[in-house]
Amino acid sequence: MTLQQLKYMITVAEKGSITEAAKTLYISQPSLSEAIKEVEKEAGITIFIRRRSGAVPTKEGMEFLGYARQVLEQMDILNSRYIDYGTAKQRFCVSTQHYTFTANAFVELVRKYGNEHYEFILNETQTHQIIEDVRNRFSDLGILFLSSENEGTLCRLFDEYSLNFIELFTAKPHVFISKEHPLAKNRSLTLEMLAPYPKLSFVQSVYESAGFAEELFSNMPVEKSIMVSDRAAIVNLMLGLNGYTISSGIFPTYLQADNIISIPIDSDEKMRIGYIKNKDKELSELGKTYINALIKFNHNI
Repeated sequence: MTLQQLKYMITVAEKGSITEAAKTLYISQPSLSEAIKEVEKEAGITIFIRRRSGAVPTKEGMEFLGYARQVLEQMDILNSRYIDYGTAKQRFCVSTQHYTFTANAFVELVRKYGNEHYEFILNETQTHQIIEDVRNRFSDLGILFLSSENEGTLCRLFDEYSLNFIELFTAKPHVFISKEHPLAKNRSLTLEMLAPYPKLSFVQSVYESAGFAEELFSNMPVEKSIMVSDRAAIVNLMLGLNGYTISSGIFPTYLQADNIISIPIDSDEKMRIGYIKNKDKELSELGKTYINALIKFNHNI
């Protein structure tokens, strides 16, 4: 198994297609397919399932690819330091639930390291995918929250996948609505007061349960529900339909912040916001910088 073959495997995973990966790598598709077969034979596992829609990593394949990325990253560092005599290209990836403060912290990270060679990835995605990204070592960190509603489900997965959850701060749940919303003048809100309005939440694909939801009180029935996949859509629906969502009380100074307000919800529930990482992996300097930037937002709660 060679480093070149590992690069082939990573490219196939990123492109999701052997044909597209072959174009990117400037090799023939039969040559790439043969390289994949050789690696799979040597590793003793099936790394990709071939489908009409493309090449999909298996469960064992995802784990293999995670280790392959680590090998290539370490090789890049060795080449940069001892062969190229340049600065190592730093890679840092965060998978996160849809929080605006995680993007703000990412901005601070890039500002600090922006004059160096880097490959930074901020991946806003579904809760289950965050766990998979960290487990398979695609992401260094995963940002999510625990509460009484989801900790049973998520902590079982953390234990199964050898992940640690490190709490950063605790937040009281807030309702986010337009400043023109009929409830905007209230100092606090109850779930009953929100009943006439559309509840906005992030889609979790096949994992639609309280254990994977990004919002508190997700198991409570509502008459009007809209599910979306990105923050911009939620903001537009808040402004256009008097919709609401429930999250922490942190909101940035951009993304229509002047038109959106947060109001505490009358509840004893808490959101324990933190990050997950592999138990056997220490935080890098990039990781420490990012976490410190996140902690700064604690005073905004």
